[in-house]
Amino acid sequence: MRQLADIPHPDAKITLFSWNGKYLIKLEKGPLEQTYKVSEMDVTSEADIRTLLDEEFIAAAVQRFAQMNQDLQAAFNRHDIY
Repeated sequence: MRQLADIPHPDAKITLFSWNGKYLIKLEKGPLEQTYKVSEMDVTSEADIRTLLDEEFIAAAVQRFAQMNQDLQAAFNRHDIY
């Protein structure tokens, strides 16, 4: 796996990788992460991947992080862990 770029954003750490014929878009916030795989055949360049990372996409991912955190906390609470 080859790291192509760190894409600065105030709400999440975004890293772009190339691996096995795919671009991997990795978003991290605290202990959580989301990874999106995009086939290199579906885009013409790395620039297309950056275009995908518009504010609407990032906002949805950040909202998803909040839901992921709630889901994890609920599981901890259900089992009296934490």
